[in-house]
Amino acid sequence: MTLPLLLTGPMLRHCDADHFTLTLVTSAPLSQLTLTLGETRHLLEEDAVECLELGTHAFFYLIHLSQPGLNPVGTSIPYRLSDSQHGDLLAPIEQLTYGDSECPDFVIKPEIDTLLHGSCRNAHHHSSDAMVAADTQVEIAPDATKRPALMMLSGDQIYVDDVAGPMLFAIGKVIEKLGLYEEEFQQAPLGHSKQISYHPAAMYQRHKKLLPRTEYPAGSALVRWYINHPIFTSSIAENHLVSLSEIVALYLLSWSPELWQLIDIPKEVTGLSPSNQQRWQKEWLHLLEFKAGLTKVRRLLAHLPTYMIFDDHDITDDWNLTAKWEQAAYGHPFSKRIIGNALIGYLVFQGLGNQKRKFSGDILPQLKQFLASREEAQHDALIETLLDFDEWHYSLNTSPKLVVLDTRTQRWRSESNLAKPSGLMDWEALMELQQQLVGQEKVIIVSAAPMFGVKLIEAVQRAATFIGASLLVDAENWMAHPGTANTLLSIFLHRKTPQQFVILSGDVHYSFAYDIGIRFRTQGPQIYQITSSGIKNQFPEKLLPVFDKLNGWLYGHFSPLNWFTKRKRMSIRGRRPNGMRSQRLINASGIGVVSFAKDGAPSKVAVLHGDMSTTEFLPPRQSRNG
Repeated sequence: MTLPLLLTGPMLRHCDADHFTLTLVTSAPLSQLTLTLGETRHLLEEDAVECLELGTHAFFYLIHLSQPGLNPVGTSIPYRLSDSQHGDLLAPIEQLTYGDSECPDFVIKPEIDTLLHGSCRNAHHHSSDAMVAADTQVEIAPDATKRPALMMLSGDQIYVDDVAGPMLFAIGKVIEKLGLYEEEFQQAPLGHSKQISYHPAAMYQRHKKLLPRTEYPAGSALVRWYINHPIFTSSIAENHLVSLSEIVALYLLSWSPELWQLIDIPKEVTGLSPSNQQRWQKEWLHLLEFKAGLTKVRRLLAHLPTYMIFDDHDITDDWNLTAKWEQAAYGHPFSKRIIGNALIGYLVFQGLGNQKRKFSGDILPQLKQFLASREEAQHDALIETLLDFDEWHYSLNTSPKLVVLDTRTQRWRSESNLAKPSGLMDWEALMELQQQLVGQEKVIIVSAAPMFGVKLIEAVQRAATFIGASLLVDAENWMAHPGTANTLLSIFLHRKTPQQFVILSGDVHYSFAYDIGIRFRTQGPQIYQITSSGIKNQFPEKLLPVFDKLNGWLYGHFSPLNWFTKRKRMSIRGRRPNGMRSQRLINASGIGVVSFAKDGAPSKVAVLHGDMSTTEFLPPRQSRNG
C-alpha cells in the first residue's frame, strides 16, 4: 500500500502575536515551502524550517516563523501550507476543518479567557479519550473566537513504559513500513534493535528477556534491611519501549489516524498464554476505540495552540524519583540508552514545539548532526547533552503569565538518605521560579504533580517511604522533601507573591480543585489548585471513594490534624464537584476547562469527560481564610 504524504499533523504549537509554530511528519521530503497566514503568503527561508530525517520514509518538520506583529490578535487566522512538488499539503486531509472552512484556522488570545488542560493519555486504557470530546466542544463553538485560548498538556502524553501488545505489534509494522532508523545496543541481551521481535508470541516478555535488570538497594528506615528495586519499575512494563525507532512510531500512532489505516492487527493470536491472549483481545478492543477518535484528535491539534511538558511516563515510570534510582539508571549503558531515547523522542515531538529558541543553541545542531550520521558515538553524546540540559521549563507572555515547570530534571536530592524521594525542584530552580513571579499580579503555574495534593494519599506515600517502599506507591509529591516543601511554601507566603495564583496539575488520575488562602492574613494571595487527570486514564475505581471519604474525615478544613502537616499555615478548602456535599474527588477520564476573570481568578473550573458530560467544581460555601 502506498504511504500517505502526511503521516501525522498538522499540529499547532507555540503561537502568539509574533510567532507561528507548526509541526508535521511526512513520508517524503518537502521543498520550497510556502505558508499562508490569512491573506499573507510567506516563502519560508531555510531558518524557518527544520527537517529531521527519522527514517527512510519519515521526515519531521518544524515550521517556525517569527517577526513582530506576525499574527493579528482576537480574530480567526486561516492557514495553508504548500510545497513546490505536492501543492497544498493540508487540503487532501479529510475532516481536518470545522464546518465549511476550506482550511484550518486559529485565534491569538494574549489574554487567556479559557484554556484546556490535562495529562495522562494512555492509548489502551478502557476509559474514553477526552481529547475527542474536546474536539466536539470546539466544533460546536459559535465561532473561532469562542474557542479556548490554548491547550496545556502537563505530562504523560504517551506511556513509554506501558504499551499494549497490539500497540507494540503496530509499532513494529510502522518501523518496517517507514524504514525508521535502527541502532546498536551495549550491554544488552540483544546487540541491535533489528533483532527485536514484534511477533505476538514475543509480547509481554520484555521485563524478563530484554530490559536491563538494573537494581539498586532501597534502604528501609524501619529496620536494617534492604529491598532491591529494578530501575524499570512500572508494574506493567512487559512491553516497555527501548529503541528510538519504537518511540518515534508510538508518537506517530498517538495523534493521527493515517498509519493505523495501513496496519491490520489480528484480534486472535497464537503463542501467548491463555491469560495474555485475553489481555491481547481486551487491549485490541480498547485500541480500536482509540484509533477511531484520532481524526477528531488531529483536528483539535490543528486548531488550538498546544503546549506540553513531560512527566515520568513520557520517559519511564518513576523517572529520577530518588538519587539511588539515578545512580543505577545512568550507570548502566543500556538503561541509560532507553531513557535517553525517550528523552530524544520528547525533544522532537513535544519540546521543540514549545519554544524553539530554547534549543537553537546547542541542542538542535547536535540533534541534526546525530540524525545525519546515525553514529553510536553521536547518539551517546546527544543523550549526555540532554541529560545535562536544564532549560526544559518555559513561560508564555500571556495574561495571566503562564509558567510551565520542569519537575523532573532539577531535583533536590535527599541529603539524609539517597533512597528517599528527591524534591521535585531544587533550591536554585525554585528561586528562579520566585524571580519570575515578582511583579506579577496574576499567574498560572503548570506543575505536573499537584502542589497541594490529597493529604491522606500523601500520608500513605510518606509511610511507604518510611519502610523503604517509595517506588511501590509512586511517592512523588511536593511535600515529600522538606527542603522543597518549605521553600515552596515560603514562596506562597512571600509578600510579593501574585495576588491570583492558579496551579494547573495532572498526574494523579483523578480530578479535584482546592481554594487556598493563608491563615490569619486578610490580604494574602488567593491560590487555586486545579487538577485534571487523566485524559484517558483513571484511578482504581473501588479505592478512590474510600480515600476521598477518609481524607474528608481526617484532613477536612476544620481537622486539628492539619496543624501537624507542613502546610499548616495554609487554609485549604475543597471545591464541590457539581455541588456535591461531601465528595471532592472525581474519577472519570476528562480534560480540564478553566475560565478566568479579568483579575486572573478562575471564574469557572470544570472537567469535560469523554462522554461529553461535564463536572463543574463549585466554590466552597464558606470563607476560605480561617
